[in-house]
Amino acid sequence: MSADLQVEEPPRRLNGFTRTAGARETHVWDRAFGPWDLYFGVVWTATVAFVLGADFPPLSYRLPAAALLTLLIPWYVWAGRPLLVKDPGSEPALSLRYLGVLLALFLPAAFLVGETRLITFALAPHCFMLLPLRRAVGAMAVVSLLPVAGWALMWRPEGHVVFVNAVGSFVTFAFSSFFGAWIIRIIEQSQERASLIAELDASREEVARLSAAQGAHAERERMSREIHDTLAQGFTSLLMLVQAVQSELDTDPAQAHRHLELMAATARQNLAEARALVAGGAPADLDAGSLPAAVRRLAARQHPPAAVSVSGEVRPLAAALEVVALRSCQEALSNASKHAGPGARCAVSLAYGGGQLTVTVRDTGRGFDPSAPASGYGLRGLRARAAEAGGTAAVDSAAGAGAATGTTVTVTLPIR
Repeated sequence: MSADLQVEEPPRRLNGFTRTAGARETHVWDRAFGPWDLYFGVVWTATVAFVLGADFPPLSYRLPAAALLTLLIPWYVWAGRPLLVKDPGSEPALSLRYLGVLLALFLPAAFLVGETRLITFALAPHCFMLLPLRRAVGAMAVVSLLPVAGWALMWRPEGHVVFVNAVGSFVTFAFSSFFGAWIIRIIEQSQERASLIAELDASREEVARLSAAQGAHAERERMSREIHDTLAQGFTSLLMLVQAVQSELDTDPAQAHRHLELMAATARQNLAEARALVAGGAPADLDAGSLPAAVRRLAARQHPPAAVSVSGEVRPLAAALEVVALRSCQEALSNASKHAGPGARCAVSLAYGGGQLTVTVRDTGRGFDPSAPASGYGLRGLRARAAEAGGTAAVDSAAGAGAATGTTVTVTLPIR
């Protein structure tokens, strides 16, 4: 017997439990108590039959014993059965009263007629159903061993007869205690497993909920970056071109016409990016060719156009990696247009290495302090994109007190 069975614990039923889909956990006991009623009735009937058919003691002793056993039936129906079908330990005082009266009726009958001890097999389950384990074992000692002692003192049989009856009662006690404790332990383990399964189900539901929330958050972040790097920047370019055209309509119509054409091209590009974003596909520039070609088209839309240089062995890379590289160029060029100042020129470099791709965007405009708090989303989104691809993004610049110090953005992406 394990050590934990020797510790006082709440009473357990000698039954299992079942779980049905969409229903709460229920004990088998709650669904079908009839077999235990039948078992009690069969054992009681057999005991009374043995008592009335015994050769010893005389009938004048056997009839009172049978009458005491008969009183067990109404007591079981009125007091015992309602306790047995309740939750274990719910009525400890009533349980002790029921078992006390049960013993008060059984023990005198057992002292009178030895055959009454057969009903011990029907009383043993009641002890384990209603009492904690240690008390149940103690009750079983009283039910199994005390009747033999009382019977021997009353009738003074021969020594070998007492020995045989004592051995039989001890075997009954050991058998009932061992199997009662064993079955209770099995039930406890089943209940623990059921509890763990319920906790696991709850944990899975929580993980699924958190995963869905995390997925929604990640998708919102992705959409925010895509809109910032495509549509928002395109609309910014359109606004800048509109302002330029407004100032050039009267003074330089030819330049205004060129800016109008650039506005139309930017609007078409924005429309293509919006369609790609809705469809969940690659950026429109990448659909039309390689990464260097997409970067050149992007640089050509810069005002003034940016220079592009490509070094290393140009080869197709993973689509996600090329998207990060293109978006990084797009963000760096957009920042240069908005913050580098008039007349600043940009240069883009793509360096294909054996294990990494390096994207560098330089401008000749006024610099800034990268360590200063920034309210915009651009550089933060650029670093987030690079980190998601397993790379890094670095910004090299300085506040130049009026001098053109320039800014260099370097994004390094691993090639797998």
